Amino acid sequence: MKIQPSNTPLLEWAGDTLAIGLFEDAVELTGELAKLNEQLAGVLKELIAEEEFTAKAYSTIFSRVSGGSIRKVILVGLGKAEGLKLETVRRAAAAVARVAKKQKSKSLGVSFPLWNNDQGATAQAIAEGTQLALYKDIRFKSEPEEKGVKIETIDLLGLSGQEAAITRANQIVSGVNLARELVAAPANEVTPITLAETAQAIATEHGIEVKILEREDCEKLGMGAFLGVAQASELPPKFIHITYKPQGTPKRKLAIIGKGLTFDSGGLNIKGAGSGIETMKMDMGGAGTTLGAAKAIAQIKPDVEVHFISAATENMISGHAMHPGDILKASNGKTIEVNNTDAEGRLTLADALVYADKLGVDAIVDLATLTGACIIALGDDIAGLFTPDDALAAQLEEAAETAGEKLWRMPMEEKYFEGLKSGIADMKNTGPRAGGSITASLFLKQFVKDTPWAHLDVAGPVWADKENGYNSAGATGYGVRTLVNWVLAQ
Repeated sequence: MKIQPSNTPLLEWAGDTLAIGLFEDAVELTGELAKLNEQLAGVLKELIAEEEFTAKAYSTIFSRVSGGSIRKVILVGLGKAEGLKLETVRRAAAAVARVAKKQKSKSLGVSFPLWNNDQGATAQAIAEGTQLALYKDIRFKSEPEEKGVKIETIDLLGLSGQEAAITRANQIVSGVNLARELVAAPANEVTPITLAETAQAIATEHGIEVKILEREDCEKLGMGAFLGVAQASELPPKFIHITYKPQGTPKRKLAIIGKGLTFDSGGLNIKGAGSGIETMKMDMGGAGTTLGAAKAIAQIKPDVEVHFISAATENMISGHAMHPGDILKASNGKTIEVNNTDAEGRLTLADALVYADKLGVDAIVDLATLTGACIIALGDDIAGLFTPDDALAAQLEEAAETAGEKLWRMPMEEKYFEGLKSGIADMKNTGPRAGGSITASLFLKQFVKDTPWAHLDVAGPVWADKENGYNSAGATGYGVRTLVNWVLAQ
């Protein structure tokens, strides 16, 4: 599928399907749309009246037309003109793409009003929304080729000269779709080994650095927390470190860390019936997002140095498994009493945070499907943002707003760390049930010194149970676009 800007006037465009965006307060056809309505023998006005179309955001109606240069027309609502958001443009474009695909359109013309009078941002949002909505993962079907008519070209009308914006959208979507594929794949397909191979492939394709630390390397660095989780699996752990460096002196140096549990059985505190153990292939959602962001950033090439890190392993059960009550020593020397082997992600992140902190970066962001408590607090669509740094919080909130990815800053109540205190070690790996996502973030905070740091608990939004906006049911690729926006804003 090719998405391209077009300087063809609305009234002269020819193709299968023409999509037009309308505001709630401007459903009456004027100007070019009135002329188009005349060309189409009054079909648009009639369609709006018959369907009682009010242009509510993302709502669509369509009709076949005859006697002109197009075969079908789609009208999509953009909501109120005042306060139009990029996310509205993105989701409206997704709605159009789904209708056009269902109607077997090979060519699609899209005519939307500009967001904030910005052609580039509008073009990028439309290109992102259409591609994200049309993505379909059928790799594991017996017939892995999608059948039927596919959309071949999408013309963005009135957005001539916005090739760079469309290219940027393509680069970002490639990262989102990589994250989707990694998170959606079962644990017998995505393992610590294949995650490391994916990192190597990204580095090779885009000419950036990659380092894979093996078990022996991690032992030399004293990563006892990470290796404690890994010791029960027959598959070797892989500590992944991708480095993107711009030409010349970077403006900033950043680190992004993703939790990389390719399967989480719970360990000896095994997940029981109703625990969702069958979904634990997605416990590497943070790592998937991290690698997706690496793929996008490597193509965009900002003047910011970025380190992409994941301590990848399985949490399994065997004669070598860590026991509840074991004491592990992390690479910064802090000791941890393991009172629950199913709180393993924070153990792997502990050593990853220490490693990143030693790189001399200006800020660290980690992402993890860390706690069910965060889903209880914020639901399935919103990630929890935990950080003691107000400036970093503001940066991530702005990046997420632009991306249309929801997050909410949560409190880091230092008093709650009392629940993590251990009688025989520096801390336990879990505290009381109440405030579980807060105590988890306070645990992670112990492994960062003075570097500005933020933790994103993405347990909810990395997966969708049903179609939502431009996401089909399944892995969403949540976080890639927020991270890219954050990096580019430095």
